[in-house]
Amino acid sequence: MPRRLLPLLTDRPQSGDVLGARLGVNRVTVRTLAHALIEEGVPLSVSRAGYALEPGTPAPGMVRRDGELGRALRYRGTVGSTQDEARAWADDPQDPAPHGAVVVAERQTGGRGRRGRAWTTASGSLVFSVLLRGPGETGGLSLTELALLPLAAGVAVHAACGVGGLKWPNDLLSADGRKLAGILLEADLRGEEARRAVLGIGLNVTAAPAGAAHLAEFRPEVTRAGVLEALLPQLERWLRASPAEILAGWEAANVTLGRTVRVQTPRGVLEGMAGRLDAHGSLIVQTPDGPHTVSAGDVELVGRLTEGPAP
Repeated sequence: MPRRLLPLLTDRPQSGDVLGARLGVNRVTVRTLAHALIEEGVPLSVSRAGYALEPGTPAPGMVRRDGELGRALRYRGTVGSTQDEARAWADDPQDPAPHGAVVVAERQTGGRGRRGRAWTTASGSLVFSVLLRGPGETGGLSLTELALLPLAAGVAVHAACGVGGLKWPNDLLSADGRKLAGILLEADLRGEEARRAVLGIGLNVTAAPAGAAHLAEFRPEVTRAGVLEALLPQLERWLRASPAEILAGWEAANVTLGRTVRVQTPRGVLEGMAGRLDAHGSLIVQTPDGPHTVSAGDVELVGRLTEGPAP
């Protein structure tokens, strides 16, 4: 019941009588629903003027959505994980989420990053997941498409933020090497394709954990709603791009290639020069004993970043 109130809220105060009329309840019930949302973690203020979300909250009434991605958008206060919420919505027999559906949350109690790490949701961050389906009713996503999706998402995040550079495979860094954003792709595989995938993005907008960067350091005017509004069309553009476009876009924004890297792989640690990406988005690392192709691993850039994206 409290979530019925969420789509009606904006950053402009509305009285309990107005909201109650729209919901078909009285103002006492509206007040109860509002306080339930506050308990859930929604930044909602209650005053004599009425009920209003904190400016910049990435809720449906605060984000313009002109494309397919985000047309269906659910905003929550506290969830276990936006990835799990998106997957559960996709499996809802009564109201299954369409391709491009987005789940945004203020807090995650069980958020996760790559390789099973915890994904901490700090105050001032934008955390959301996008459901991706293949074309048609039963269409899937090929393994080649899946491999390039995190790179495409990275290009989209970089384009929307306009700062920093991309570290292979899935991080946006500030110019001095601090993490601004991370990307997680999870897919439900069936043979040589996935019936669907869920793309998760976490971006520090107005605050960040210790040692990380946030976007407002470089663009003080930004809000979480504004970043999501700018990011959705960029995602739509880059997730549909050809493999050649994705690789070229990523290389133009990267801070990895041409630099010495230390890569933690399932087979151990590699150290060498990050040379290029192959057609599948894997990283080619030149070491003293020859080139190695890394399809999955954690990359550490050796030495400080003192410049923008590498050419």
